[in-house]
Amino acid sequence: MTFEPRTTLDGLRQTFPTLNRRFAGFTVLLVAMALPTLGQMLGLGASTNPAPAPKQAEPDPFGRSTPRGTVGGFIRAAQRDDFVAAARYMELSDKQRAKTEVLAHDLRELMDRYYTEPLAAISDAPSGDLDDGLPIDQERVPLKIQGERVDLILKRVNNPQTGLIWLFSSDTLARVPALSEAMEETWVERIMPRALLDHNFLGVSLALWVAWLASIALPLLLFWSMSLLGIFLLRKTVDDARRIRLTALAWPFTVVLTITVHVLLLPWLGLSLGFRILYTRACSVLLVIAVAWLLHRIFRLSFERARSMMGRRHRSDTESLMLLGQRVFNVLLTLVTIFVVLSILGVDTKTALAGVGIGGVAVAFGAQKTVENLLGGIFLLSDKALAVGDTCCISSRLGTVEDITLRSVRLRTPEQTLLSIPAGALSQTNIENFATRQKILAQTSLQLRYGTTTEQLRSVLEGIRKLLMESPKIETKTARVRLINFGARAIELELYAYVLTPDFAEFLTVREELFLRIVEVIEASGTAFAMPTEFIYAEKMTDGRRGLSTAGEIAQTENVTAERSKAMMKRAI
Repeated sequence: MTFEPRTTLDGLRQTFPTLNRRFAGFTVLLVAMALPTLGQMLGLGASTNPAPAPKQAEPDPFGRSTPRGTVGGFIRAAQRDDFVAAARYMELSDKQRAKTEVLAHDLRELMDRYYTEPLAAISDAPSGDLDDGLPIDQERVPLKIQGERVDLILKRVNNPQTGLIWLFSSDTLARVPALSEAMEETWVERIMPRALLDHNFLGVSLALWVAWLASIALPLLLFWSMSLLGIFLLRKTVDDARRIRLTALAWPFTVVLTITVHVLLLPWLGLSLGFRILYTRACSVLLVIAVAWLLHRIFRLSFERARSMMGRRHRSDTESLMLLGQRVFNVLLTLVTIFVVLSILGVDTKTALAGVGIGGVAVAFGAQKTVENLLGGIFLLSDKALAVGDTCCISSRLGTVEDITLRSVRLRTPEQTLLSIPAGALSQTNIENFATRQKILAQTSLQLRYGTTTEQLRSVLEGIRKLLMESPKIETKTARVRLINFGARAIELELYAYVLTPDFAEFLTVREELFLRIVEVIEASGTAFAMPTEFIYAEKMTDGRRGLSTAGEIAQTENVTAERSKAMMKRAI
C-alpha cells in the first residue's frame, strides 16, 4: 500500500474542516510577530522603545582614573602626612593593611629621593602608556637608586563604585621595605654640618636652604663671569656698536641659563617631591618669561640693525615696514608667553583660546574701525606708499611722516603741529609723496614790458637758455624757455626746468640763484619786467554831450595809475 500525500492532505481537510482557517490565522500571527525583529536585523526600522544604555561609572573623585592622577594624589596626601588618604592610592593586601602608615611613609621617602623625572612624564591617559612593553593594565614609575633603575608598578583595577582606577600594586608595596632599608644619605646630608641638618626653618633644614641658595648663586656667578670674559675678548675683534648689542644680550642669556641649571639641580637637592612639583612649576613660569625677554631683546636688536642698514641704503619704506613688523612680533610674543604660562599653571588653554576667538569676533564687530586701521597700516607699508621721514601731502595737508603705528600715521606739519591720520582713512584719500622724487620742477612765467624790441627779446631768450645749459643742477634735456603769449599787460615767457636734487632746501637755493641770474640777463638786454597797470576809460561832457576823454587825457590817467602802482610796490617791499 502506497502513501500519497495529496490524498492524505485532502482527507485531513475533510476530517478537520476548520484546519484551513486556523492555519491561516496562525501564519498571520507569526508573520506579525516576526516583522519588527526582521526590520531591526535588516536595519529597516528602529524600535520605539530602545533598550536602556548601561549605566556609566561615576568619575573617580580622587583622580585615580589616570596613572599621573594616582601618583599626584598619593604625593599630595603623603606630603601632608595623611596616610589614610594615601592608602586610597595603594592596592593593599590583607597583610599589608596593618602596615599602611609605614608603607606610605617609606614609599614617599623613596619617591622624594629617587624620582627625578617630571610628573608630566607619567601618562595622563586613562589607558596608560600602551607602548611601554608592560601589560595593558600596568604602568611604571621609574626610580634611579644607586645608578640603577627600579620601577614602581601601577596596576589598573576595577573598583565597584568608580570603575577602572590605577593603584600602586601590592607586589610593588611588598618591595618597599627592602628598598627603604637600602636608602643611603643624600649628598647634602653627607657634606653639610650636622648643626645645619638638625635646625629647620619653615619645615626645611638649614642645610637644604644653603644648598638651594648655592644652586642659584653659583650658576649665576659662573655665567655672568663667562659673559664678562666673552665681552672682554670681543672688544678686540668687533666694533663698538656690535659689542654694545652683544652686551645687551648678556643678562637675558645669564638669567635663562641660571634658571635652567637650577631646575636641573632640584632633584639632587633632596627636597620633597611635592615641593619640587610646585617649585618647578614656578621656575618654569620664570623660565618662559626669561626666554620671552631674551627673544624680545634678540629681535629688537636684529630689527634695529636691519633698519639701520635700510637707512644707509635710503630704503625708508622697508625701514618703516620693519618697524611695523617689530611691533606685530612683540604683540604675538606677548600672547604666546601668556598662553604658555597659563598652560604651565594648569589652565585649560583650549577653553582660553575659544574664549579669545569669541572675544576676537566680538571685538571685530565692535571695533571695526580699529581693525580697519590695523589692516590699513599693514597694507600701506606693504605697498610702500609711505615711510617714516617722507614729506607728503595727505588730505590736502603737507607734512613729514614721523611715525607709522598699528592704528594711524603721524604727520608733522610745517606749523610744527602733530597730525594723526587713521590708517584706514588713507585708502580712501589721495597721497602725494614727495620723498620718492629725484628732481624738482622749477616753473614760472616771466612778464616783460611792452616796448621791448625784437633784439632785446632774442637776447633775453638766448641768455636764459645759456644759463640753463651751463648750470650743473639743471636737467638740460627738458629745460626750456619760450615766448608763449602777448598778454593784456605784458609779453609772457615761460621758464620750465628740473632741478636735479630731491632735497627741497637745496632746490630753493638753486632756484634762487637761477632767478637772480635771469634778472641780470634781462637788465643787461636793456628791457625790464612789466609793471602792473590799470586802464581806466573816463567819460566827459563835450558840448553838452557825453564822450570819451581825449588821447592826451587818457595818457595822463595812465601815468597817474603807473605812479600809484610804483608806490604800492614800494610799500609792499
